[in-house]
Amino acid sequence: MNTNLTTKGKRNRTEFIGKAITFLCIALIVVIVCSIFFFIANYGLTSFISPQSASKPEGVNFFNFLFSSTWNPANYQFGALPMFLGSIGVTLIAALFATPFAIAAAIFMVEIAPKAGSKILQPVIELLVGIPSVVYGFIGASILVPFMRGIFGGSGQSILAGAVVLFVMILPTVTTMSIDSLKAVPRNYREASLALGATRWQTIWKVVLRASTSGIMTAVVFGMARAFGEALAVQMVIGNMPAMPQGLTTPASTLTSILTMGISNQVPGTVQYNILWSLALLLLFMALVFNIIIRLIGRKGAMK
Repeated sequence: MNTNLTTKGKRNRTEFIGKAITFLCIALIVVIVCSIFFFIANYGLTSFISPQSASKPEGVNFFNFLFSSTWNPANYQFGALPMFLGSIGVTLIAALFATPFAIAAAIFMVEIAPKAGSKILQPVIELLVGIPSVVYGFIGASILVPFMRGIFGGSGQSILAGAVVLFVMILPTVTTMSIDSLKAVPRNYREASLALGATRWQTIWKVVLRASTSGIMTAVVFGMARAFGEALAVQMVIGNMPAMPQGLTTPASTLTSILTMGISNQVPGTVQYNILWSLALLLLFMALVFNIIIRLIGRKGAMK
């Protein structure tokens, strides 16, 4: 009996230690996330609420920052609208390109030829995931930009070039999550559809895809979040011109490209430095928006 009590006491201690370690890990993650939020917000909001210099004592107007189309830090003109539209443009176009390819690949791997798909497509997808973003950017600058220049003229650097690079980068993410969504559809859905006389394609189109809609939409939004925050690869092919986009084949800029180019050239404490943190805060806000959309889609799918 004493042996049983000793064994039970050891199990309780082990369980307590496991719970304590788990709690500490979760608490550490929460502290890190809150610290990042506080750090970025502290610097990002300084541009709007604190005096900056003798020549610009009132700070930056928040609405001008969001809606002005002029970006000229030397003259204290900080309009983030061109970069924001550039980020939205490359993200949406990349998502439009990636979605049909990802869904087609997922259907092939899950519904049509799962063995061949796992042997052929899955290694290719895993290879794409492991390639660094600078390699995508270098290939885009070396091959895609000259190709665009030959077809559309100009420098070849454009929103379209950035979208094509992002399309290749987010394709593995959207494909993998779409595969998981299709595999999550219960098998009896397929069997019931086939038993009612539906063809294989009708079953895929009318039953499987509709049942996995929320998961596929989550995959697309997750890919868009990945594309919106990409910096280096887009910076190498988009042209980095902080002006309103004039078309898909003209140079533009994104929030991340202006951030990566400008942060090392500014003096900490100046308005030009703090406004870059404001761009980072805008990026963080958009990341929150994407996460909220993903949660809403997941909640809607769970209610079905």
